[in-house]
Amino acid sequence: MRALISVSDKTGIVELAQQLHALGVGLISTGGTAKLLADQGLPVTEVAELTGFPEMLDGRVKTLHPKVHGGLLARRDTPEHMAALQAHHIDTIDLLIVNLYPFEATVAKPGCTLADAIENIDIGGPAMVRSAAKNWKDVGVVTDASQYADVIAELKANGKLSDRLRFALSVAAFNRISQYDGAISNYLSSVNFEAEKLSDAYVPERAQFSGQFNEQYVKGQDLRYGENSHQQAAWYRDLAPAAGSLATGVQLQGKELSYNNIADADAAWECVKSFDTTACVIVKHANPCGVAVGTSALEAYSKAFQTDPTSAFGGIIAFNRPVDKAAAEAVSKQFVEVLMAPDFSAEALEVFKSKVNVRLMKIALPANYGQVRNALETKRVGSGLLLQSADNHELALADLKIVTVKQPTPEELHDLLFAWKVAKFVKSNAIVFCKNGMTMGVGAGQMSRLDSARIASIKAEAAQLSLQNTVVASDAFFPFRDGLDVVVDAGATCVAQPGGSMRDPEVIDAANERGVAMVFTGVRHFRH
Repeated sequence: MRALISVSDKTGIVELAQQLHALGVGLISTGGTAKLLADQGLPVTEVAELTGFPEMLDGRVKTLHPKVHGGLLARRDTPEHMAALQAHHIDTIDLLIVNLYPFEATVAKPGCTLADAIENIDIGGPAMVRSAAKNWKDVGVVTDASQYADVIAELKANGKLSDRLRFALSVAAFNRISQYDGAISNYLSSVNFEAEKLSDAYVPERAQFSGQFNEQYVKGQDLRYGENSHQQAAWYRDLAPAAGSLATGVQLQGKELSYNNIADADAAWECVKSFDTTACVIVKHANPCGVAVGTSALEAYSKAFQTDPTSAFGGIIAFNRPVDKAAAEAVSKQFVEVLMAPDFSAEALEVFKSKVNVRLMKIALPANYGQVRNALETKRVGSGLLLQSADNHELALADLKIVTVKQPTPEELHDLLFAWKVAKFVKSNAIVFCKNGMTMGVGAGQMSRLDSARIASIKAEAAQLSLQNTVVASDAFFPFRDGLDVVVDAGATCVAQPGGSMRDPEVIDAANERGVAMVFTGVRHFRH
């Protein structure tokens, strides 16, 4: 058995080669890797010696040769192939170990030049990988260091690789080539090429959205069904999920997550991550129906639950702090589909042991969890895709523009920022009443902002919550004064809205007439 080794990232390669040599596998390698192995006392044949042709063009041409590709592509069960190898003095290659030039890492560096990017496009590596992966029945192809252990284990146990492992390695190899080519396409089709600036030091300007969008995901699991039982579904994650994102979570107990569970869980998790103090978010049908902050997980939950106990039934609950026994006992009294937190105490886990269907998700949060968000958002439409930068805008107190005679109190300003955070995660049209770090009424997803305002008031009344002296956040401007009148009639004394309507003066006059404070945020948060 012979193995050809050609790696850019040499992590673990010496140890792998040593084990291969101990198993009697002959080693072939390219320049830099061959020198490394030889320096470790391993017998290795350089590719140039194998092909009888020197590496040339600064290493651009070294493995593109029939003695390499013939040895990889020849089918051992085809007499004509084997006769051709014999006639041309070509030996088979049974194992290929390759990782590619670091193109993705190179273009991710600030100030990457076009020359550096182009030079880090691997040619020979992908060609060999494709050859070996195509001929998977006879050749094992290793494209990641995480595969080394499995390869060695099978060689030690059986003296060869199983069909199952070789096929799995082949699939992984083609996936890697797809990812690599997609990254190259994304980069090159984003370059605003300026020939007059071309030089080795040329750092091109790049469009925010590339000419071709290639995105790669890995399937995490098949789901029982999609949004409805007649639809099929699966859950995919990014190749490298961000720390603290839903895809990094570990399910500790409960039934399998459903399509709707995952969609709602993401809405709850992203909302609760926007708070830097202890917070609880309850979501139903992708809308926050209760959000609160508190001095403990229990207090935050108790306040969030009060907003809309009816909608909280069968909801998704997220905490941005560990769940202790007290919070767990309170949550366990209601029907909950999914409960998420950075951690659970041993006592909290014990509380839920008898609730075998409750899905507990542990999602570790990094120190900067409030800043860990998706950079892009996608929405599938008929035969196409909408792509946009994510709505990661954070409103600061200094951003608020007071437009009324009456000035908000410090307490109102604090609650306005809280309400604004919540409104960003409520489906448009969104109206959110808040007081003392707690949602008091939420109106979501209506065709009319006026109806959202009325529904928020109705929900507060149903929950027996008074809206007197509350603040209100509206995700977009009030096109007429009627929406403002509804929230003021309900008891609001301070309102935040983006502004920007041609009727802003009319709405400001209405606020002054009603004796309430109003601030403009200068940004809207439509969420469809």
